[in-house]
Amino acid sequence: MTRQHPAAYCRDQVRRSDHDRYLTALFAPPRARDGLFALYAFNLEIARVRETVREPMLGQIRLQWWRDAIDEMPQGAVRQHPVALRLAAAIGSAELPRTTFHRLIEAREFDLAATPPSNLGALERYAEGTSATLMALAAALLGARGAGVEAAARHAGIGFALTGLLRAVPFHARQRRLYLPADRLQAAAIDADALFEGQAGPALADVAREIAACAGEHLAMARRMRSEVPRAAIAAFLPAIVADIYLARLARWEYALFEPMVQRPAGSRALRLAIATLLGRY
Repeated sequence: MTRQHPAAYCRDQVRRSDHDRYLTALFAPPRARDGLFALYAFNLEIARVRETVREPMLGQIRLQWWRDAIDEMPQGAVRQHPVALRLAAAIGSAELPRTTFHRLIEAREFDLAATPPSNLGALERYAEGTSATLMALAAALLGARGAGVEAAARHAGIGFALTGLLRAVPFHARQRRLYLPADRLQAAAIDADALFEGQAGPALADVAREIAACAGEHLAMARRMRSEVPRAAIAAFLPAIVADIYLARLARWEYALFEPMVQRPAGSRALRLAIATLLGRY
């Protein structure tokens, strides 16, 4: 696939396609950064499956390829893919559980469906299965494990994911995909075709405001569990800081999801992340 060193390949993929998490990884201890980049590059691989296949069955095959790749790693049979090669090293060095990777892959099967989540609870479960599971893996790689850490990761991961899904509405609309709760769209009389054309109007802002409030509640709950998270693992939770920045921007633009300013990356991210790291906060 590439002659680039696996660690450099993972780092570059995350820098180009998941810059928020790329920035947070830079604040991890140097010895752990390559492992985080491998985790986040793996997440990109399975998150992009829906965008690279025409048929759901082909997507299932691709996800199964990654399941098999993960299962083969303990036997030393590492597939010749730069992400798999670097991920195997990270899994081995930190003894990351394969079952958690399977949960991540299973959660991504929802991306292959043609229907949106039925309600806000279903959307939260999707956010938990994807973002929160990834955050718990990142924390484990940084040496933080246990029920308290996982609970904090659950709330911080859901908050970050809900924020990201709101900002991704225009991107998904161009692909005629919906991640907003079906019952909220129906109650607001939002027509899917109109949404895909960016013409849902004020009703869409009301739905976005509710989801943003839910994201904020999860972030607040994660911060109430700050004592459960060792300082050495703060980098895994720094996406919560990024979510704060984007939630504030959404509020400033009155939850107009198709407003171009909502989509622009925040220039203040690096400074805010540096301050949070120095203070041991997320």
